[in-house]
Parts: sequence; structure tokens; C-alpha cells
Amino acid sequence: MKPTILDHLPPGLLDTPANELFRCLSGPTLIHLPGRKTDPLVVSVLQHGNETSGWDAIRRLLKGRYQRDPLPRSLIILIGNVEAAAKNKRYLPHQPDFNRCWPGSILPNTPWHELWADVTKHIRQCQPFASIDIHNNTGRNPHYAAVNHVDPQMLHLASEFSKTVVYFTEPKGVLSDAFGQFCPSVTLECGLSADASGSDHAMAYLERALHLDELSEEFPPPERLELYQMFATLTIHPETDFYFGDLQSEPETQTKDGLYFPSNLDTHNFTEWSRGFRLAQYRGDSQQPLMARGHSGEDVTKLCFEINACAIETRRPLMPAMLTLDPFAIRNDCLCYLMERLNINELITGSVHEAEKTPLPEIIDQPELPKERV
Repeated sequence: MKPTILDHLPPGLLDTPANELFRCLSGPTLIHLPGRKTDPLVVSVLQHGNETSGWDAIRRLLKGRYQRDPLPRSLIILIGNVEAAAKNKRYLPHQPDFNRCWPGSILPNTPWHELWADVTKHIRQCQPFASIDIHNNTGRNPHYAAVNHVDPQMLHLASEFSKTVVYFTEPKGVLSDAFGQFCPSVTLECGLSADASGSDHAMAYLERALHLDELSEEFPPPERLELYQMFATLTIHPETDFYFGDLQSEPETQTKDGLYFPSNLDTHNFTEWSRGFRLAQYRGDSQQPLMARGHSGEDVTKLCFEINACAIETRRPLMPAMLTLDPFAIRNDCLCYLMERLNINELITGSVHEAEKTPLPEIIDQPELPKERV
């Protein structure tokens, strides 16, 4: 299994929506386009077939003045899961999640792992200026950027998209982490696919990124970004059913066992839950219908939540990201990620947080500091 590598845009490709790309492309495809600056910007789209803002942004960008004017910088477009895009699915039953198969993946090896390893080697040899992987969310989130390394250049690249930046180390095997080993690399989260503001925002950002001459090696000033760290993944027990709807005051009036979440749960993304916030009501006999797994592998459920009179409530302030109402995403990925704020001043000065030790410190894992790239 090999990707297709092209040095031109196939005729009509930019007129083709994501769900029709399978008619033009046989699978994952790399398209190299020349520009004035030779070290290329890499832009990945459709790692998930139903996340279309990236491809829409690329189409609109290249159908504008760059049909006649040269690109300010060479561009490599990586088009991912066209087969799933045809069905408007994240991925298909016979496929793995593409954005869990890159070098560093902990999933069992597949031919897709080998393909993405080959792509990584190819991109590394191209000595890219930077890498941008464009995604959408399945729940309502503000637009934000994410990085896998606390690195000044990556934070500058991220803050060009949004003041809100998330540092994450889970899940493993994502493109941004693989490419981040040799160039500044960010993930863009552009809200819901159906919302045109996502492609608007991504297109404007790509235009700016193509014109960047360099990325500063000094940390951005604190007022330029709000930096968060994902420290745990929240999942639902596989044998626990779940529902979305208005919570009733008396749990015994519910007719089915399971978790009952509010119907507007995904409006809580990037909003702090105070201690005692009621996340869900629960009817059943499981001791742990929800599980919060720390990104060092430990179970932190009881440190974050408690079941009180059939209500699941927070034990401490928490901030969720990527809350979703999509059952497929919940079952095959997670309900959400839990975050805490990182102090950019401490990162700039190199100081260490000296608060009393706790199982959930302000910074769960010491972030990776900038490293020399080769």
C-alpha cells in the first residue's frame, strides 16, 4: 500500500467536494506545488472523512489569485481518507482511525501504519517549514489550535490561528506529533463541519501561514495566548448505555438504566465546571459508569467525579474539551478530554510550580521543552 504522489493539481480537483474525491483520487494523496520559498508548508486535510473544513479551505484558497500568481511558499497538500469522505464518515468499518496510525501509535500494526510511516519519511526529506493538520469537532467547540510540544515556534504557529491553544500528549499516533519531531507542527480544530466559519477561518490562516518568513524561537508573550493542557480522557464504560435529554429531578422516574446527560452538553466545551457540577444522572449498578484516565495511564476517576444520590458530580474544578453528542465518536474515541490551564509565565522564565503536591497538580506531566530539530 503506497500513497499517490503528484506534482500538480489534477484537472477539476478544486471543483470537487470532499464526498466526490474518490472519483478523482484512489486513496491518500500527496500533491506538491511549487512556490517562491522552497521549504514547503505541509497542509493535511481529511484525516477524518467527515471533517471537511480543511479541504474546503484549500479549494477556496487555490481557486483565488493563486490560479494566476505563484504561491509565496511551496505547498504540500496531504489528502487523507477519501473513501470515508464519500460516506461522510470519520472512518469506515474496515479501516482504523487514520489519525491514530502515525509513528508513535500504540495500536496494533496495520498496512496503514506502514503507509503513514512512509509518508512521514517522505515529508521529513522535504525539510518542511511547518505542518498544519486541519480538523473539525463532532461537538460545539470554539476554534482552537493544538500542539504536542511546548515549543516557542509551535506556539507562535498555533497562536496565529487562535488565542486558545491546547497542549496534548494523548491520543498517540497523531500526524501532528509525528511531523512535530522535525518541524513546527499544529492541529487546527475548526468547529463543526457544517459551519462555514470553520473553512473561512482555516483559509485566512493558511494565507497568513504561506506568507510567514520565519517563526520566532522566543515564547509568545503571555497576553497572546491562553494555554491549556489535556490531562485525562473521559470515556463511558462499554456496557453502560447513555442518553441525552433534560435531566429529571427524580432518577427513579427514568425507565432505562444508563447515564443521562443534558441535551446541550457540548455547549460546556472550554467552560470551567466548578466543584459539585452535575454532569449526569445515573441509573444502574456499575461502580464506574464513567472513567477518567490520566495521560500517564492512571485512573483518576474518583479524583475528578463522585456518584452522589444517583448524580455524577465533579469533585474539583475541571474544564472539558471536545464534548460531543455523537454516539459513534463517544464509543470509538471518548466523551471528552479534561484540561487544566498552563502558566505561560512559568514556561517563559523556566520556573517550576511549587504548589503542594497533589494527585492532580496544575501541570500533570512536565511538558516537553524545545528540542533541536534535525
